[in-house]
Amino acid sequence: MELGNQTLVTEFILEGLPNTRELPSLFFLIFLLIYLLTLLGNTLTVLTVFYNPQLHNLPMYCFLGHLSVLDACLSSVTVPKIMAGLLGPEGRAISFHSCVVQLYTFHFLGSTECFVYTVMAYDRFLAICHPLYYSTMMSRRICLGLAAGTWLTGSVHAAIHTTLTFRVPYCGPNLVEYFFCDIPPVLKLACADTAANQVTILANIGVVAVVCFLLICISYAYIVAAILKIRTSEGKRQAFSTCSAHLILVLLCYGPPVFIYLHPFSSKASDGAVALFFTALTPLLNPFIYTLKNKEMIKAIRKLPCGQGLCWHA
Repeated sequence: MELGNQTLVTEFILEGLPNTRELPSLFFLIFLLIYLLTLLGNTLTVLTVFYNPQLHNLPMYCFLGHLSVLDACLSSVTVPKIMAGLLGPEGRAISFHSCVVQLYTFHFLGSTECFVYTVMAYDRFLAICHPLYYSTMMSRRICLGLAAGTWLTGSVHAAIHTTLTFRVPYCGPNLVEYFFCDIPPVLKLACADTAANQVTILANIGVVAVVCFLLICISYAYIVAAILKIRTSEGKRQAFSTCSAHLILVLLCYGPPVFIYLHPFSSKASDGAVALFFTALTPLLNPFIYTLKNKEMIKAIRKLPCGQGLCWHA
């Protein structure tokens, strides 16, 4: 495609992960194992919540089911393309339109996760600080409305980023110095001034991340204050145990993106390692962290229907 005297890019080449080309078969098997375990762990979480009526009627586990779906999809956006790139140079090629879809989907899923974590913190706040009003303030209708709102807000958030990223022309070079299409490495290839795009995108990401994180912190400030008022040590332990898994997941969710987007136009290998942790390892760890920290989940997994080959042998 031509724009004036310039030929627009129709295909990008992903540089891939550094230090993986000497042993591509080994790294392919590693990522294949990570991907399969991620799908297994998150699918098991979703099935556990779905098949257990006591769980799928509780808001906390409803949100956990949404989180597991997001994790499985987030891993599917990046890891298969990483594996394709390890198989040969042709696997690192990605069409312009596919790059747009990948960037949108990644930010849609990632931002939706942030919103889900925020809603989960609000849910814990209501459960611990206002237990008498919890069933009213977090009814099934409100729970489903909040869950739908996170997906809708995430889609709008991602649409803004995608539009700002691809409204500028790309006429070469087409080598993306990254292992997937993300905003900073793609914008570096634009053949136009992207200063305004960069500022708007970073401001948008910053505002959303800061607001969500502040809401989580405020919720937990009230939660900690309420827990400290509990007289028995056993009561305190149970209250803290219901929140500790969520706090770990929040740190895993917010840490890597903050590191990447605070200096987004760096091409250091550390950025790739941090991004890889967020896109491949965090979706793998999340279901296991929540399951191991939650006795109700372990009990529910053991009750999965044997007739469908889902028995849990403990």
